[in-house]
Amino acid sequence: MQVKREQLDPTTVKLILTADPELLQSSKEAVLKRLGQRMKVAGFRAGKAPMPIVERNADTAVLQSEVIDEVVSRMYGDAVEREKLRPIGQPRITLQKFVPFTTLEVTVETEAVGDVKLPDYTKIRLAKEPARVSEKDVADVIENLRTRAATKQEVKRAAQEGDEVTIDFAGRDAKTQEPIQGADSKGYPLVLGNNAFIPGFEKKLEGAKTGEDRSFTLQFPKDYGVKALQARDVTFDVKVTGVQELKKPALNDEFATTVGPFKSLTALKEDIHAQLLQEKQYEADQQYESELLKNIADDTKVAIPPMMIDAEAERLEQQVRQSLTYRGQTWQEYLEAIDKTEADYRKELNKDAEERVKGGLALSEVADRENIQVTKAELDLRIQLLKGQYKDAQMQTELDNPENRRTVLSNMLTEKTLARLTEIATQAPASKKKS
Repeated sequence: MQVKREQLDPTTVKLILTADPELLQSSKEAVLKRLGQRMKVAGFRAGKAPMPIVERNADTAVLQSEVIDEVVSRMYGDAVEREKLRPIGQPRITLQKFVPFTTLEVTVETEAVGDVKLPDYTKIRLAKEPARVSEKDVADVIENLRTRAATKQEVKRAAQEGDEVTIDFAGRDAKTQEPIQGADSKGYPLVLGNNAFIPGFEKKLEGAKTGEDRSFTLQFPKDYGVKALQARDVTFDVKVTGVQELKKPALNDEFATTVGPFKSLTALKEDIHAQLLQEKQYEADQQYESELLKNIADDTKVAIPPMMIDAEAERLEQQVRQSLTYRGQTWQEYLEAIDKTEADYRKELNKDAEERVKGGLALSEVADRENIQVTKAELDLRIQLLKGQYKDAQMQTELDNPENRRTVLSNMLTEKTLARLTEIATQAPASKKKS
């Protein structure tokens, strides 16, 4: 096979592929063998007719078409490997010349990722801070356990910090007065002083009695988890339907035995500390890896096909739309809430998508350079471990699906690559942290 390559633009490659006679002949034989399996020829059992007879009885147009498809598929796959291309989407193939089974020439245009030019990631140093758990962190968990184990007694007095109030509430935009989807509930139990709601909400209910209505306006935090509500002024209409005094159990060894298999309060605290440390370390590791990869991706140079960015942007948007569906909010309501037009939102989303794609390509290039691989034995072991997490037989079977196996393989390769980058970045001495 002969390959001539032309770079039409940074992400579009044109290939002129010319088949060797040997490739045409072997492909013809493969096609005839397939046709013979399903061809009925008088005097022969299915699949047993000799090749010359199969060829004489085959539809000429079908034979030529399937041979062309066979040859082009094989040539394109070989050319991609030989030229080290990373094609995206389906190639555009044009037949230039075909003399049945002796000559075949096609042109192929395909979108492909350009060369990935990494910074010298071996020189990046990024200090990794260990996770820490304070005494207050442990105390907060214990207080939460005591609250959940508390006995409740209905009281007629005004609610005070530490009481549980049962409320019906609804939120509306402070400016438009339009109801906010998902900002309402009935019969909601809320312990005053637990800071379970946005800052100021619980304080507004102190002093309220059963049957009392209260209305107040609060601003959601700028870093609130729901983007549509960030820094938004919301008026809450609240009706208190009950006030209960909580009597928490004494904080002693006996309390610890009611929480779990603990013989003492000290053992309970040690267990809580260990679990919190594990959770915080996981979060710290995730944040560290994200920052490390961003440092590398920011200085990576690569031409990315627009369709690749569009696909990632579409995926991100679908995640947002799905979240809105769960909250009962329409797409238009969401855009109005964040004060953006669809064009502005898409522009911002495309930027996020490009950063994500670029990070993924940088990570893939590092894996290639470091020769990081996942063996079949490692993949099989991970699949078995994942199966152990599911009792449903159908879910276990789904893990053997080739597509799911590829997803698990990709995740494992990412884990290994990030572990290698972490190993490099934490080598002493550590330089000033890159912002």
